[in-house]
Amino acid sequence: MLRWTLLALSLLLLVPSVRAEAIPVGPGRLVLGGERPLEVFTYRPPTYRKGPLILVFHGVGRNAEEYRTFAITLAERYGAIVAAPLFDKERFPYNDYQQGGILREGVARPKADWTFSQLPALIAELQVRAGDPALPYYIIGHSAGGQFVARLAAMSGALGAQRLVAANPGSHLFPTREAPYGYGFGGLPDALSNDDAIRRFLAVPLTLYLGTGDNDPNHRSLDRGVEALRQGPHRYARGLACFAAAQELARQRGWAFNWRKVEVADIDHDAARMFAAPEAGQALFGTAAP
Repeated sequence: MLRWTLLALSLLLLVPSVRAEAIPVGPGRLVLGGERPLEVFTYRPPTYRKGPLILVFHGVGRNAEEYRTFAITLAERYGAIVAAPLFDKERFPYNDYQQGGILREGVARPKADWTFSQLPALIAELQVRAGDPALPYYIIGHSAGGQFVARLAAMSGALGAQRLVAANPGSHLFPTREAPYGYGFGGLPDALSNDDAIRRFLAVPLTLYLGTGDNDPNHRSLDRGVEALRQGPHRYARGLACFAAAQELARQRGWAFNWRKVEVADIDHDAARMFAAPEAGQALFGTAAP
């Protein structure tokens, strides 16, 4: 992370005539990145001082601006800056967004080509624009964004984040090589799927944030493929099953287990309500809303 932060700073210093646009007060929009620039929707509370950065990853609707708005509650409650990057469907289809771009036609791609590999530079630039290159940050994704975050945790680790939160994913990455990548570690190169890789995954500070009402087996956007149905009939059951499997494997192997499971009663597949619930603070920060 230090390397990426220094790179972002050096680029700014090398071009003194171009000043980095600060993250504006209130709702904002920035375009950040190099070869594949991303539109990023932001919110900075009027009373912001030195709170953390919260990166928000949208669902299958590619509605990053709405997700930024859903997260304003978190920004105001915790004095945080929110940034929600847009991964458009044209450049980032399912394989490149939910799956992180790890495989192409079943073959592992170079790490530099993974979608996950875009994040360190993006985060470093947001930190600089927030006025603090060392600003602590947290990552939360909902639905398809929750899948993105969980697979990010497995393939790239925490990327320096204090905690990653996968909220209401439609499918989970189980710590097993018995299921293909996306649902497990099967079909990946040994370096990405051996015991050390799975052990590192269980050590990531990852929270599965689950709405107990997200239990519709016929939800319009629910993955009902064979591998997904093996995980459970609906999102809530799949989240419970994944956490239990990960916890038990860590116990059996004597591995560190830094995951958390946070449930919020009676909320279904509703990002706005999940973000507004007091339990969102527990999922991100380990504390209830003040």
